Amino acid sequence: VCEIWKSVEGVWQKCYSRTVLYQWTFHYWSNHLRNSGRTGGPLGRHVRSYNHLQGDVRRRKLFSFQKFFLRIDKNGRVNGTKSKDDPLSILEITSVDVGVVAIKGLGSNYYLAISTKGELYGAKEFGIDCTLKERIEENGYNTYASAEWRNNKRQMFVGLSVQGRPLRGKKTRRRNTATHFLPIMV
Repeated sequence: VCEIWKSVEGVWQKCYSRTVLYQWTFHYWSNHLRNSGRTGGPLGRHVRSYNHLQGDVRRRKLFSFQKFFLRIDKNGRVNGTKSKDDPLSILEITSVDVGVVAIKGLGSNYYLAISTKGELYGAKEFGIDCTLKERIEENGYNTYASAEWRNNKRQMFVGLSVQGRPLRGKKTRRRNTATHFLPIMV
């Protein structure tokens, strides 16, 4: 493999083996990108950083379209309450990744979780069941779906029935208003 340079003094040519050329290319690009403040591979592509979104903590109450506040009680049971003064309905929404959150009940210290069967429950420790995808819908409400588990390739959502009972994730859909929540600042 030969390399040709054009400079003021003339044209230069150097020949390398493929191994040497690869090592030279790798070191050139890594130094060039480091010095230019960019990150990425040999093509110089900029890698987006979303570190500023990770660790963001919000204290909210989730008010459902069915007129219930989502709550996690001291035994880890998830349900809805009509009382706006219930201390168990104050939740801490923490950003885990881009579009992925963890929801923790401040009064109960349980995390909102969805099991592989689609059941809502409170988990004492943060785990894989506790990661939820947060999405703002067209009507301005938020939906929360399990980031890990699916049922027949369909997402399983957090939802409350008209009586304030938790819905099974297998029965929920994004467009079903039982899965829509308004985050209200505390």
